[in-house]
Amino acid sequence: MRSATEVRTDVGTGTRRERVDAEFTAYLEARQGALLRTAYLLTGDRQQAEDVLQTALAKLYLSWDRVQDRGALDGYVRRILVNETTSLWRRPWKRRERATDALPDTAGVEESYDEGQRAAVWSVVSTLPPKARAVVVLRYYEGLSESETAEVLGVSVGTVKSQGSRAMGLLRDRTPGHLAPGSREEER
Repeated sequence: MRSATEVRTDVGTGTRRERVDAEFTAYLEARQGALLRTAYLLTGDRQQAEDVLQTALAKLYLSWDRVQDRGALDGYVRRILVNETTSLWRRPWKRRERATDALPDTAGVEESYDEGQRAAVWSVVSTLPPKARAVVVLRYYEGLSESETAEVLGVSVGTVKSQGSRAMGLLRDRTPGHLAPGSREEER
Protein backbone atom coordinates (compact mmCIF):
# COMPACT_ATOMS: atom_id res chain seq x y z
CA MET A 1 0.00 0.00 0.00
CA ARG A 2 1.39 3.43 -0.90
CA SER A 3 1.64 6.18 1.66
CA ALA A 4 0.72 9.77 1.00
CA THR A 5 4.35 10.55 0.27
CA GLU A 6 4.38 8.02 -2.56
CA VAL A 7 1.34 9.46 -4.35
CA ARG A 8 2.16 10.78 -7.81
CA THR A 9 2.29 14.52 -8.07
CA ASP A 10 3.85 14.68 -11.55
CA VAL A 11 0.50 14.77 -13.27
CA GLY A 12 1.26 17.22 -16.02
CA THR A 13 0.89 20.91 -16.48
CA GLY A 14 -2.76 21.61 -17.17
CA THR A 15 -4.89 24.23 -15.52
CA ARG A 16 -4.88 24.58 -11.76
CA ARG A 17 -8.20 22.72 -11.52
CA GLU A 18 -6.92 19.86 -13.71
CA ARG A 19 -3.77 19.58 -11.59
CA VAL A 20 -5.76 19.53 -8.32
CA ASP A 21 -8.19 16.97 -9.74
CA ALA A 22 -5.38 14.71 -10.95
CA GLU A 23 -3.40 14.92 -7.69
CA PHE A 24 -6.50 14.39 -5.56
CA THR A 25 -7.60 11.41 -7.67
CA ALA A 26 -4.14 9.83 -7.38
CA TYR A 27 -4.19 10.31 -3.60
CA LEU A 28 -7.70 8.90 -3.34
CA GLU A 29 -6.84 5.81 -5.41
CA ALA A 30 -3.82 5.12 -3.21
CA ARG A 31 -5.37 5.76 0.22
CA GLN A 32 -9.15 5.31 0.09
CA GLY A 33 -9.20 1.77 1.49
CA ALA A 34 -6.99 2.59 4.47
CA LEU A 35 -8.93 5.77 5.22
CA LEU A 36 -12.25 3.92 5.05
CA ARG A 37 -10.88 1.34 7.49
CA THR A 38 -9.87 4.11 9.89
CA ALA A 39 -13.29 5.75 9.59
CA TYR A 40 -14.98 2.39 10.21
CA LEU A 41 -12.88 1.74 13.29
CA LEU A 42 -13.69 5.20 14.63
CA THR A 43 -17.44 5.00 14.01
CA GLY A 44 -18.16 1.29 14.30
CA ASP A 45 -20.68 1.52 11.47
CA ARG A 46 -20.04 1.08 7.75
CA GLN A 47 -22.60 3.68 6.63
CA GLN A 48 -21.41 6.28 9.14
CA ALA A 49 -17.80 5.53 8.16
CA GLU A 50 -18.60 6.20 4.51
CA ASP A 51 -20.40 9.44 5.43
CA VAL A 52 -17.56 10.63 7.67
CA LEU A 53 -14.96 9.75 5.03
CA GLN A 54 -16.91 11.51 2.29
CA THR A 55 -17.08 14.66 4.42
CA ALA A 56 -13.36 14.42 5.22
CA LEU A 57 -12.42 13.97 1.57
CA ALA A 58 -14.62 16.89 0.52
CA LYS A 59 -12.87 19.09 3.08
CA LEU A 60 -9.48 17.84 1.90
CA TYR A 61 -10.35 18.59 -1.73
CA LEU A 62 -11.44 22.13 -0.89
CA SER A 63 -8.20 22.81 0.99
CA TRP A 64 -5.88 20.82 -1.31
CA ASP A 65 -3.71 23.81 -2.26
CA ARG A 66 -3.35 24.89 1.38
CA VAL A 67 -1.94 21.52 2.47
CA GLN A 68 1.63 22.30 1.47
CA ASP A 69 3.30 19.21 2.94
CA ARG A 70 2.03 16.31 0.82
CA GLY A 71 3.55 13.91 3.36
CA ALA A 72 1.09 15.23 5.94
CA LEU A 73 -2.05 14.41 3.95
CA ASP A 74 -2.88 11.25 5.91
CA GLY A 75 -2.52 13.09 9.22
CA TYR A 76 -4.68 15.93 7.95
CA VAL A 77 -7.43 13.54 6.83
CA ARG A 78 -7.21 11.52 10.07
CA ARG A 79 -7.71 14.71 12.05
CA ILE A 80 -10.81 15.53 10.01
CA LEU A 81 -12.09 11.96 10.51
CA VAL A 82 -11.69 12.24 14.28
CA ASN A 83 -13.39 15.65 14.34
CA GLU A 84 -16.27 14.47 12.17
CA THR A 85 -16.73 11.32 14.28
CA THR A 86 -16.78 13.41 17.45
CA SER A 87 -19.36 15.72 15.87
CA LEU A 88 -21.39 12.72 14.81
CA TRP A 89 -21.58 11.42 18.38
CA ARG A 90 -22.70 14.84 19.59
CA ARG A 91 -25.79 14.57 17.38
CA PRO A 92 -28.13 12.17 19.17
CA TRP A 93 -30.43 11.72 16.16
CA LYS A 94 -27.52 10.25 14.20
CA ARG A 95 -27.08 7.43 16.73
CA ARG A 96 -30.31 5.73 15.80
CA GLU A 97 -29.80 2.51 13.93
CA ARG A 98 -31.65 1.96 10.70
CA ALA A 99 -33.11 -1.43 9.93
CA THR A 100 -32.05 -2.88 6.60
CA ASP A 101 -32.18 -6.20 4.81
CA ALA A 102 -28.74 -5.68 3.28
CA LEU A 103 -25.71 -7.11 5.02
CA PRO A 104 -22.82 -4.68 5.49
CA ASP A 105 -19.83 -4.94 3.19
CA THR A 106 -16.83 -5.63 5.42
CA ALA A 107 -14.12 -5.39 2.76
CA GLY A 108 -11.00 -3.77 4.12
CA VAL A 109 -11.72 -4.66 7.75
CA GLU A 110 -8.88 -6.37 9.60
CA GLU A 111 -8.81 -10.09 8.73
CA SER A 112 -6.56 -11.35 11.54
CA TYR A 113 -9.48 -12.68 13.61
CA ASP A 114 -12.24 -15.02 12.59
CA GLU A 115 -15.65 -13.37 12.24
CA GLY A 116 -16.78 -14.17 15.79
CA GLN A 117 -13.57 -12.90 17.37
CA ARG A 118 -13.61 -9.73 15.27
CA ALA A 119 -17.18 -9.00 16.31
CA ALA A 120 -16.36 -9.66 19.97
CA VAL A 121 -13.28 -7.42 19.90
CA TRP A 122 -15.14 -4.64 18.12
CA SER A 123 -18.09 -4.87 20.52
CA VAL A 124 -15.66 -4.20 23.38
CA VAL A 125 -13.82 -1.37 21.57
CA SER A 126 -17.13 0.24 20.58
CA THR A 127 -18.07 0.65 24.26
CA LEU A 128 -15.24 3.13 24.79
CA PRO A 129 -15.96 6.85 24.91
CA PRO A 130 -15.30 8.50 21.51
CA LYS A 131 -11.98 10.14 22.46
CA ALA A 132 -10.63 6.97 24.06
CA ARG A 133 -11.77 4.99 21.02
CA ALA A 134 -9.97 7.47 18.74
CA VAL A 135 -6.73 6.92 20.70
CA VAL A 136 -7.10 3.12 20.49
CA VAL A 137 -7.88 3.21 16.76
CA LEU A 138 -5.02 5.55 15.88
CA ARG A 139 -2.43 3.93 18.16
CA TYR A 140 -3.22 0.24 17.81
CA TYR A 141 -5.15 -0.16 14.54
CA GLU A 142 -3.37 2.54 12.54
CA GLY A 143 -0.02 2.07 14.26
CA LEU A 144 0.68 5.75 14.89
CA SER A 145 3.18 6.78 17.56
CA GLU A 146 2.07 8.64 20.66
CA SER A 147 3.31 11.94 19.22
CA GLU A 148 1.61 11.33 15.85
CA THR A 149 -1.64 10.43 17.63
CA ALA A 150 -1.37 13.58 19.76
CA GLU A 151 -0.86 15.68 16.65
CA VAL A 152 -3.85 14.15 14.86
CA LEU A 153 -6.10 14.61 17.90
CA GLY A 154 -4.77 18.06 18.74
CA VAL A 155 -3.84 17.09 22.30
CA SER A 156 -0.64 16.60 24.28
CA VAL A 157 1.34 13.36 24.30
CA GLY A 158 0.47 13.07 28.01
CA THR A 159 -3.23 13.14 27.14
CA VAL A 160 -2.71 10.37 24.58
CA LYS A 161 -0.86 8.32 27.20
CA SER A 162 -3.52 8.82 29.88
CA GLN A 163 -6.43 8.23 27.46
CA GLY A 164 -4.67 5.15 26.09
CA SER A 165 -3.97 3.80 29.56
CA ARG A 166 -7.55 4.39 30.67
CA ALA A 167 -8.89 2.83 27.46
CA MET A 168 -6.67 -0.24 27.81
CA GLY A 169 -7.82 -0.66 31.42
CA LEU A 170 -11.44 -0.50 30.32
CA LEU A 171 -10.76 -2.96 27.51
CA ARG A 172 -9.08 -5.39 29.92
CA ASP A 173 -12.04 -5.16 32.29
CA ARG A 174 -14.58 -5.61 29.49
CA THR A 175 -12.80 -8.24 27.37
CA PRO A 176 -14.46 -11.67 27.45
CA GLY A 177 -12.19 -14.36 28.89
CA HIS A 178 -11.83 -16.25 25.61
CA LEU A 179 -10.27 -13.17 23.97
CA ALA A 180 -7.98 -12.16 26.83
CA PRO A 181 -4.25 -12.92 26.49
CA GLY A 182 -3.28 -16.06 28.36
CA SER A 183 -6.83 -17.39 28.48
CA ARG A 184 -7.40 -21.11 28.82
CA GLU A 185 -8.72 -21.46 25.28
CA GLU A 186 -5.55 -19.84 23.96
CA GLU A 187 -3.40 -22.42 25.80
CA ARG A 188 -5.25 -25.39 24.26
